[in-house]
Amino acid sequence: MNKKTITVFTPTYNRAYCLDQVYQSLVQQTNQDFKWLIIDDGSTDNTKQLVASWIAEQKISIHYHYQENQGMHSGHNAAYKIIDTELNVCIDSDDFMPDDAVEKILNIWTKRDRNKNLAGIIGLDTFKDGDIVEKIPEKFKYATLSELEVVNKIGGDKKVVLRTDVVREFPSYPITKEERLVPLGTLYLMIDQKYQYICSNEVLCIIEYLEDGSSKNILRQYKKSPNGFRYSRIIEMKYSNIFSYTFTRAMHYISSCIFTKKWFFTSENPKKGITLLALPFGVLLHIYILFKIRK
Repeated sequence: MNKKTITVFTPTYNRAYCLDQVYQSLVQQTNQDFKWLIIDDGSTDNTKQLVASWIAEQKISIHYHYQENQGMHSGHNAAYKIIDTELNVCIDSDDFMPDDAVEKILNIWTKRDRNKNLAGIIGLDTFKDGDIVEKIPEKFKYATLSELEVVNKIGGDKKVVLRTDVVREFPSYPITKEERLVPLGTLYLMIDQKYQYICSNEVLCIIEYLEDGSSKNILRQYKKSPNGFRYSRIIEMKYSNIFSYTFTRAMHYISSCIFTKKWFFTSENPKKGITLLALPFGVLLHIYILFKIRK
């Protein structure tokens, strides 16, 4: 089989009940210049048997990788080690791609300005009813995620297509035995310090937030994975040049430190002064999180 240009990878854990939606969307792609990499993070349902049946159908190129359960971010770590294509994009197990998504990605990438230092493409997510999460203003032809989301307050999930060689320039997400989540944005933030993306208002992914997903349970995740969030807040504070944003990151950092019973002003903290100012607000945030998850 000819070498593919892009890998669509899907980290999954006990999501056999919804994976068929991803599979069918990939089978229907108008451009088949891709492979599907499934990272099974220790599923105990029938994921393995289901994927085996799809491999036997030989409709698309599929690579299945099983590992012991370590959390969603470890699935990304594994994927980035396995992927051997120029580009990659993550499509979560509860999401899927429009029929022409791969074709759009490859068309955008083929027409790129090769003189620019590009990490990939930022495209759009849409909900099943067709509502777009939030469009990118036309003035942004090239930008970083931070420029869009932090500086210009363009909210909502975006779909990021990455150059595989760029991803490998940066550290893997840290793994701890006790926790199952490190915010994925830490990698994107580090990439932002060196690269831009092509900005596109093409829809590349159709999303759905299921009840068992991390987006629906974010406050509980703060308590369950405080070291992962503490790591994230350190990275966010390090690279932030906006006081208000740094202040909110310091508040969350303080809450994570309380959960982990770690001191606020260690050598890892890049913004000790702002952390001191944020201390009472961070304590209040921590109390609020505890109240909400108990409620």
